Amino acid sequence: MQQTVQDLLSQILNSSVKLHGSGRTDAGVHALGQVAHFAADTDMDLKSLLKGLNSLLPQDISVIKAEHVGPCFHSRFSAQSRIYWYFIWNSPVISPFYCRYSWHVIKPLDIDAMRDAAHALTGTHDFSSFQGADKEEVNPEREVKGVRFRRIRRHMLIFEIQANSFLKRMVRNITGTLVDVGRGKITCREFREILEKRDRCFAGVTAPAKGLFLKEVKY
Repeated sequence: MQQTVQDLLSQILNSSVKLHGSGRTDAGVHALGQVAHFAADTDMDLKSLLKGLNSLLPQDISVIKAEHVGPCFHSRFSAQSRIYWYFIWNSPVISPFYCRYSWHVIKPLDIDAMRDAAHALTGTHDFSSFQGADKEEVNPEREVKGVRFRRIRRHMLIFEIQANSFLKRMVRNITGTLVDVGRGKITCREFREILEKRDRCFAGVTAPAKGLFLKEVKY
C-alpha cells in the first residue's frame, strides 16, 4: 500500500516523494485509519491532490483526508497510541460476506470469560508471550490503555485493543489465546499466567491476518 501511494504521489506532483506510514502491518491485515505523511514543494491545493490521488488508486485503497501539518510532525513517532480491531465470526456456518474480513470460529465462545481474561492486559507489561516467533530485538514492554469485546451482530464479535505501540503479531497472538479462553481450553487465571511467563511457547495460535484492522492512530 505504501509503495503504491508513494509512486502515485510522485507522479501527480512530478517529483520524488518519500511517504512515511504510522507503522507496518502484517501481510493480509487491513487498515481503516492508517496515517502517513510526506514533504513536498508544491502549490497544488489539498482538495485537488486528494481527488487526483483517489482517481488513480486501486479500488482497495482510498485516501479519506489530507491536511497540512507542522515540520515536527511524524506519522509514526508523533503517535500517542493505536487502536486495533479484530473481527471474529462465531457460528457453525461461515459467512460468505464476512469470510474475507474475519476469523471463522465454529465452537461457541464464552465472551464473558474472554472479557475477564483480557483485562489482565491493561497497564504496562512485558508482552514477550505474545510476540511473533520471529521476534525483533526490541524492548517487549508495551502499555495497553484499554481492551473490550463487543457483539455487533448475532455472530460477529469485535476485540478492541489500544496501546502506545504493538509488537509484531502481538494482537493476533493475544486474540488466538483469548479464543482458547472462550473455547474453555484455558482459564482466565491461566491466561494471566501466560502473560507473566513471557514465553511465546505458552500462548495460543496466531489468529489469521484477515480479521485484523488498524482502526485508528491517535496523536
